[in-house]
Amino acid sequence: MLAASALVKHFGTAPALDGVDFAVAPGESVAVTGPSGSGKSTLLHCLAGIMRPDAGEVRLYDERIDTLSERSRSHLRRTRFAFLFQFGQLLPELPAEENVALPLMLGGTPRRAALEPARAQLRKLGLEGKEGRRPGELSGGEAQRVALARALVVRPAVVFADEPTGALDRTTGDQVMGVLLDTVAELDAALVVVTHDPRIASRCTRTIEIRDGRLSGTPRTGDGSFNGFAHAKPAERPVIDGEGRFGPEQVVEVWR
Repeated sequence: MLAASALVKHFGTAPALDGVDFAVAPGESVAVTGPSGSGKSTLLHCLAGIMRPDAGEVRLYDERIDTLSERSRSHLRRTRFAFLFQFGQLLPELPAEENVALPLMLGGTPRRAALEPARAQLRKLGLEGKEGRRPGELSGGEAQRVALARALVVRPAVVFADEPTGALDRTTGDQVMGVLLDTVAELDAALVVVTHDPRIASRCTRTIEIRDGRLSGTPRTGDGSFNGFAHAKPAERPVIDGEGRFGPEQVVEVWR
């Protein structure tokens, strides 16, 4: 489904990616691991069309996407791809239902029409009755489920998750990851997860490791299973750090 070959990306003279090959199929979940600064997030951003590689190519099915215009890549990110970020990156001034409907509205769907599938997705993730709450009125687990609903409302072909449980306590992170894996499997979508957590990686069907911009070691297979969502505990959501993570405004730009 999604494949990349010989990806190279430099920031200054330092190679973030140095000839990386990657592929993921429908229904498969791949964890991308490695130390900080190894190229994990850069790989995700190149695969998702957020940034262009300096060399190599990325294909979705048979279409090469890294050479598309910014407008075409933005359309692709709104319609075929979905994103789940470490801190949720919900817009604080919008209620949950409008945060979920945001990708649809940015794609031109009228607000009333976009809210219907948004509410249905929130109900599916156990958030019925929370549609009108703003992010500051939700627990950490609830907020991340809203972010997950936002990612899934477009019924994507590929979901990209960058440290999706990194801002949550262990129990809540386990639950959110369970919902993510279950829902992606139901859609027969592909999932690419950047994570530092070996427990999260072990639940994916395959794990790859990046070091110094190159694939390192032998890819590992996991059991692909996880417990579903139970009652989540509140978790603090830290402020965005200085390591290139997206803030809410940058998340909106991903879809534009």
